[in-house]
Amino acid sequence: QVQLVESGGGLVQPGGSLRLSCAASGSGLEYNNFGWFRQAPGKEREGVACIHWRGTSPLYADSVKGRFTISLDSADNTVYLEMDKLKHEGTAVYYCTGGGWGLSARWHFWGQGTQVTVSS
Repeated sequence: QVQLVESGGGLVQPGGSLRLSCAASGSGLEYNNFGWFRQAPGKEREGVACIHWRGTSPLYADSVKGRFTISLDSADNTVYLEMDKLKHEGTAVYYCTGGGWGLSARWHFWGQGTQVTVSS
């Protein structure tokens, strides 16, 4: 089992930056891929980015490519999502995921989510 705890959400102005963190714990962490999803009000959950358990081969949704960066610190078992040039449509609950691959919602482990609000 893998437990995921997100942090770092908050209020940010359009064009601003925010970094989300996800602390992972449990067994078999070293072989888990990790990802980030988000769900905006009234919309379906969508994949944002994912990364291989070696910290390689990042995959991004077209909507965030060039603005978001996913990274993995294996020593600390922490996954990060650096978000730059945030837009209003970035307002959503962001979820950390583990034990899957890709931008569809086929992941085994989910965190509780952290709210990101992009507003002036």
